[in-house]
Amino acid sequence: MRGKRAIGGGRRLLRHVLFQAALVASHHNQVLKRFADRLRAAGKPHKAVITAVARKLVTIVNALCKNRQK
Repeated sequence: MRGKRAIGGGRRLLRHVLFQAALVASHHNQVLKRFADRLRAAGKPHKAVITAVARKLVTIVNALCKNRQK
């Protein structure tokens, strides 16, 4: 496949909410900010960085749910 890729599957509203949450988290959460800065320094495109942060957010939320923590 050539060119830019797009995500079309899944629930659209959830994708939008995760993207916005990742955008805010990459600027205000210190751990995720360092992660995003490291990806930017590696030359990753903006959307790839935000998508990676969103995936990390999902991992964090799943771990919190599994351990029944807030």
